[in-house]
Amino acid sequence: MKFFKKIFLAFLVWRAFLFGIQFFSVKIPFRYSFPYVEAVLGKYHPAFLRPWANFDGVHYLTIAKSGYLAQYTQAFFPLYPLLIRWVGNIFFLKNYLLAGHVISSIFWLLSLLMLVKLAELDFDRETSFKALLFLILFPTSFYFVSLYAESMFLFLILFSFYCARKRNWWGAGILAGFASATKLFGIFLLPALLVEGFLQKGGKKTKKRLSDYLPVGLSCLGLLLYMLYLKSEFGNPFYFATAQPAFGASRSVKKVILLYQVFWRYFKMILTVTKTDPLYFTVWLEFLSGTVFLGLLFLAWRQKIRESYLVFAALSYILPTLTGTFSSMPRYVLVLFPCFISLALIENKRLVKSIYLLEVALMIICTLLFLRGYWVG
Repeated sequence: MKFFKKIFLAFLVWRAFLFGIQFFSVKIPFRYSFPYVEAVLGKYHPAFLRPWANFDGVHYLTIAKSGYLAQYTQAFFPLYPLLIRWVGNIFFLKNYLLAGHVISSIFWLLSLLMLVKLAELDFDRETSFKALLFLILFPTSFYFVSLYAESMFLFLILFSFYCARKRNWWGAGILAGFASATKLFGIFLLPALLVEGFLQKGGKKTKKRLSDYLPVGLSCLGLLLYMLYLKSEFGNPFYFATAQPAFGASRSVKKVILLYQVFWRYFKMILTVTKTDPLYFTVWLEFLSGTVFLGLLFLAWRQKIRESYLVFAALSYILPTLTGTFSSMPRYVLVLFPCFISLALIENKRLVKSIYLLEVALMIICTLLFLRGYWVG
């Protein structure tokens, strides 16, 4: 109970700190990144929650209210906006902004608890709490309480792995199915859970019946049902992918672009983007996110963090880079939880404190920019 209170206190202090950042953010002029932002957000109260629904939050609110009627909203998976609609209709008089904020906050707190419980299966409590701190202080951690699916998705991932570690394969499969209905990366729980099952057999190949794989096979269910819906309603089961280029960032879905090519593209952008343009900061943030987490994945492998976790994290890292960009990578890396466990295993206290301070400084900048309509991930 005392440790739960410690986690809850960390959550409250962090949330209060973000509201403090928001209080001072009004000194920065708001940037209207798309013309319908005010038309959507202006309908909801309280007003101080509206900035937390910038960018993708507008699309999630649109889906919650009207379904997939707006063009290209099919890029966003359905479970999170459906939950906003259900909760909003039942408890908040169709105030989907308030419903989404409450949902994200609850799932974020649950994610912190589940991260510690999962990490404690392999490490001591101090290391587990350090992993929590590295995650909660990460520069883009504000997305977990914004009107984004990140907190819900992270909870489903962590809980699925936790069930698998406890040999509750039906629970793991069902949660993974919910995850693949929340974000595309959820499908990578399928190979990860298969690896986990192999690990629990002691690495021995044993004969298994088809029914033995049925619980893990549920990992695909969310994605498959969404694809069937897209095929039925729009004639394109891959609309969630083909809609991606419409959101800019020069994202390619027609050809595979290798990682070294992405790095080369960012080297050129760093040299050519105007240094006074806020985009210059975003380019560096995306580049560093891609670079640092590639290194952390390698470090986690060297530290022998559980292979099933690494399979999920590595595939989730690689997939978006194949579209030729690190755009949104500062947000995508939030669910690469083995990397935060890897950071927690660093024993140099001076280095750990330096990383904490750097994270907080960047979190202030990133939160300010996001709240005022500047793209950071």
